[in-house]
Amino acid sequence: MPEPIKWDSKVVLAKLEATYGVDPAPTGAANAIELKNVAFNPMEGSSETRDFERAYLGGQSEIPVGLYSKLSGEVELVGSGTAGTAPAWAPIMRALGMAEVIVAATSVTYNPISSGMDSVAIYFWIGGTRHVMLGCRGTGSIEINAQKIPVLKFTLTGTFAVPTELAVPVTDYTAFKAALVATTTNTPVFTVDGVSMVLSAFAFDLGNDVQQRLLINRETIIIVDRNEAISAKVEAVPLDVLDPFTMANDPNKRLAVNITHGTAAGLTTAIAAPNCQMARLSGYENSQKILEWPLKMKPLPNSGAGNDQFTVTLT
Repeated sequence: MPEPIKWDSKVVLAKLEATYGVDPAPTGAANAIELKNVAFNPMEGSSETRDFERAYLGGQSEIPVGLYSKLSGEVELVGSGTAGTAPAWAPIMRALGMAEVIVAATSVTYNPISSGMDSVAIYFWIGGTRHVMLGCRGTGSIEINAQKIPVLKFTLTGTFAVPTELAVPVTDYTAFKAALVATTTNTPVFTVDGVSMVLSAFAFDLGNDVQQRLLINRETIIIVDRNEAISAKVEAVPLDVLDPFTMANDPNKRLAVNITHGTAAGLTTAIAAPNCQMARLSGYENSQKILEWPLKMKPLPNSGAGNDQFTVTLT
């Protein structure tokens, strides 16, 4: 009997595709992604029942159709260690419908785009079984919670291919830096409408609508829409300091949300959403017998050109 395949024997490689759906052949030395909480759905889709008329009762054979694969996981939210150098997880960000703008020795900035989106190829091993996903795009969220390691969570969808048995590559994760836990010192900025707030949990959801368009002469994974959302659990303050009720009740009110994690060059991440709308506050929360507001805010385009509702900047 062969040895059982161990659940923790996973390897993920990701590389940008120069041409959509064309395998760029990622390698363990250059394209390994250091992930945690990985989940993989190898053969999503549906089945087409043949439904023949018979003179007897019984099951009908089926043909699998519309097949695709999904990979979910988390990367720690930390830069490359060098300002102006993209992090090792940059291909994931670009597959989430974002442009990458690099200012040498200064910054790497990600902002949403509505066309010309990148795609990545994924090689996923569990044991010696390799799955190949091409044309991957997806959605994700950034979470920064007190006393936790901030993470980028993502789900990528790609085309299906029959897996094969192949030797696991040697991987190099040295480009991934150790992240800092979110604390007062390590997360020096969190403001809502310019007011510094005491924060217990923050989430920025990209809200990408990812569709499988599997047609004759076109088999692609596309992002057809997005609907970003910010949620933040904060300690409540007097209304003359911050009034989320009046803000939510005014459809013309816009406010900025800013959070910065990290303080060292090359290891600092700042999220800025300059034009948010406050959603109605639907309830209060009790945390250690302290009143907290579960704020929800919607980033909106900030100009007629759009694609400026948020930035994620690494410095």
